[in-house]
Amino acid sequence: MQVILLTWRRGAAYYFILKERTVREALRNPIEVLKSLTEKSKDETYRFKRLYRNLYNPEFYWLAYKNIYANNGSMTAGADGTTIDGMGSERIEKIISSLRDRSYQPKPARREYIAKKNSNKKRPLGIQSGDDKLVQEVVKMILESIYEPNFSDKSHGFRPNRSCQTALKQIQKTFTGINWFVEGDIHACFDSFDHHVIINTLQRRIDDEAFIQLIWKFLKAGYMEQWAYNRTYSGVPQGSGVSPILANIYLNELDKFMEEYAEGFHKGREKKMNPKYKSITNRLSEYRCEGKAVWQELSREERKERSKVLKEKLKIQKSMTPTVPIDTNYKRIQYTRYADDFLVGVIGSKEDAETIKSDIKKFLEETLKLEMSDEKTKITHTGDRARFLGYDVTVSRDQTLKKTVNGKVQRTQSGVVKLYVPREKWVNKLIEYKAIKIKINENGKERFAALHRGKLVNQSDIEILARYNAEVRGLYNYYSIANDAFKIGRFANVMKYSMYKTFACKYKTNVHEIKRRYCRDGLFTVAYETRQGRKTTTFYRDGFKRKEYATKFDNVSELPQYSKYAKTNTLKQRVERHTCELCQKDCRNLEIHQVKKLKDLKGDAEWILLMRKKRRKTLVVCPECHSLIHS
Repeated sequence: MQVILLTWRRGAAYYFILKERTVREALRNPIEVLKSLTEKSKDETYRFKRLYRNLYNPEFYWLAYKNIYANNGSMTAGADGTTIDGMGSERIEKIISSLRDRSYQPKPARREYIAKKNSNKKRPLGIQSGDDKLVQEVVKMILESIYEPNFSDKSHGFRPNRSCQTALKQIQKTFTGINWFVEGDIHACFDSFDHHVIINTLQRRIDDEAFIQLIWKFLKAGYMEQWAYNRTYSGVPQGSGVSPILANIYLNELDKFMEEYAEGFHKGREKKMNPKYKSITNRLSEYRCEGKAVWQELSREERKERSKVLKEKLKIQKSMTPTVPIDTNYKRIQYTRYADDFLVGVIGSKEDAETIKSDIKKFLEETLKLEMSDEKTKITHTGDRARFLGYDVTVSRDQTLKKTVNGKVQRTQSGVVKLYVPREKWVNKLIEYKAIKIKINENGKERFAALHRGKLVNQSDIEILARYNAEVRGLYNYYSIANDAFKIGRFANVMKYSMYKTFACKYKTNVHEIKRRYCRDGLFTVAYETRQGRKTTTFYRDGFKRKEYATKFDNVSELPQYSKYAKTNTLKQRVERHTCELCQKDCRNLEIHQVKKLKDLKGDAEWILLMRKKRRKTLVVCPECHSLIHS
């Protein structure tokens, strides 16, 4: 009996040891950790502790590396000249050691400037060092898991499964029947974020001083410009991994304010009926009832006269709106935000719109320490066009009656939000690509003259065609939900003739000869060789039909999508084989060599030929081979 009992105790102990080990391994899995944080975040009163310890987990860094290594900016060097090239277990362990003993200090960002759209001004961009990119990606994933489920549905910038198009479709659905637009713009938003406001906002949900101190370090890291160090007293550097999520956490306070403001502003259950419309409708109904009762007794002339009177009454009814245009007892607010741009729709008077603008300005200044641009923040009547995210937004006042699918006659277009493509947007794109020259004729009208693009002349035929197709398809994809999406066809037509002239310049001939050589059945066609044999492709021919829905995403939900994290981490697996892919030597501290683009590789070195053969931008090599590659 004693032996049996002892055996049972040993088995139970072994069972609990295995269970504890399984739980420990699950906790080390970053996917499970992120899912756990997301589940806990549903309780808005919950405060997160011990987040900093997740930064000791090497698995998080391999996941972060997998997320960012394919980005265009991953191989752009920071102020210290480092990129994520050379990533390996040893480098990750060094980062973890510095975080563990609190000696980790982010490097100053390298300041660059990029041109703003439709402006002569330039936008500052901060480029981080290689190690900082990795650490910030880990912090971003943790913050996103905590805050994303509780962000407002009215926010669309820098969020999973959301885009400019989802913001515009929301406007189409919710801004119906509004009278005024308030076009919101925050002056130098990203550069003006108050660091104390950011930290105080984070501390409401995060009770981990070490993690908060790390965020402080990111905010106070400074930047290098013209070889001089500059301190950062406010703002988050655009281009850093954590800036988008920190911006959303900051501006989520504005989203909450607008939700509360709308609750206090809303008035009335429905609009008041138009008394004149109600009166004519009642009289029309009575006249019809009278006619039905005596119809059989009427002569042919009396029936014609009664039908004529009925048509006149119907005409008067159709000329009226069922509700009063402005009802002081009915007010509504709608709100949509993308990053630092927001649009407010108001059902009410212009004075109401002015008050809303003033209240938003006051909240931004007093609570968020931000300045609203008076020049760019406009109040626009919905009969005119407001500009939001590159679209012209207006509200239709078309009172035309149409028969619906159900057989009812309704004003289907009245109060409906319309999205239009601004002419200057596609014209400016043509100018940006240097594809046209605008001439003014004798009558003062513009005339487009297609131009060849000298920078593309030295490329292969398929590269030139692919470039033009990508540019046409890119603009159409963005404006595909516009009511006049067909206008992109004009852009495509000019681009087509620019392409003809580019080919003509390349082969030193004329457009007519290029059409004769390349056009097949009316389509511009280019043949090219592949491993599978000879293939052909044509100039864009899929049309420019309006799409009813914004770009669809798979598995759309209110929670962050972890499917991207769930994929097999092949890079980590390649490192864990402990075999150099170049010299095949067994090595325990392998590094990942990375290049921006395969097509930029020139020469016949062994490692170049191997990367071309594998068609990979990464190569797992030992330190000796990595030094040889860079020598």
